[in-house]
Amino acid sequence: MIATLALLLTLLAPPQDPVHGGGSAQVEGAAAAAEGHGDEVHGEEHGFDILHHIQDASEIETPFGTIHLPEPGSWMVGPIDMTPTKHVVFLALAGLIVTSIFLATAAAARKRGGSGAPKKAHNVMETLVLFLRDQVAMPNIGHGGERFAPFVITLFFFILVCNLLGLVPWGATATGNISVTAALALVSFVVIEVSGMRALGLKGYLGTIVYIPHGLPKFMVPVMVLIMTPVELLGKLTKPFALAIRLFANMTAGHVLLLAIIGLIFVFGSYAVAVGPVLMAVALSFLEIFVAFLQAYIFALLTSVFIGLIRHAH
Repeated sequence: MIATLALLLTLLAPPQDPVHGGGSAQVEGAAAAAEGHGDEVHGEEHGFDILHHIQDASEIETPFGTIHLPEPGSWMVGPIDMTPTKHVVFLALAGLIVTSIFLATAAAARKRGGSGAPKKAHNVMETLVLFLRDQVAMPNIGHGGERFAPFVITLFFFILVCNLLGLVPWGATATGNISVTAALALVSFVVIEVSGMRALGLKGYLGTIVYIPHGLPKFMVPVMVLIMTPVELLGKLTKPFALAIRLFANMTAGHVLLLAIIGLIFVFGSYAVAVGPVLMAVALSFLEIFVAFLQAYIFALLTSVFIGLIRHAH
């Protein structure tokens, strides 16, 4: 409810200059209207710009004003632009939160010393960690899965925190950025393929790319290689692609729908219809919380499944 009201207030508030307040934005809006851009100014005046609230940006909106980040291209490392953006800041915040949670949990476990039952938040964290290890990582990866359990657990919590930060007032969902989900999928892809190389050896790993069934006549081997090798390579590439698109699409779709429902107030131009959209947005916010957990779980689950498939290719 608080997040929905904060979103409504953000949409209602016109863009403000951090130094001169709203005066500069109003002057610029009037100038743009004089140049024949009335429709665009009308949209900006009411703040009803869905893309503005889900895309990456060089500024962060807060209850106390707008924080402007360095302009793109300010921090260049060779040809690579390392300039921080809004989503980069929230990725760093998510990493800090996850690290703090695990350090606090480890400290509580060390203090308990293995005696007695865990209490309060420590009990919740221990339950989640054991569930991910015993019900997600180990059954799907199989023998040797305990070595990958920390990676799967960290992946789940990091994605979960990134998802939930988008539901916090004035927050941003970094996992609604295809570049972020693609990077996460690439990390999983590297872990999957490297684990396969180590488990199968070079010859066995090449067998997952160049597929030649046993007992195949020799004259058919080149034909099978030509046909199946592209298929096997495509199958490897579809795994990270599916991971990236699924997470990105679900997180983006939920936020677009939430903003569109709130936008009905501005479409009708009356606060008399505000009750319906606000109630719908509150209900959708609870659904978004469920989706945040679900998508983090699915990403971790599929990563475990893919690791298990390549490690036990036979």
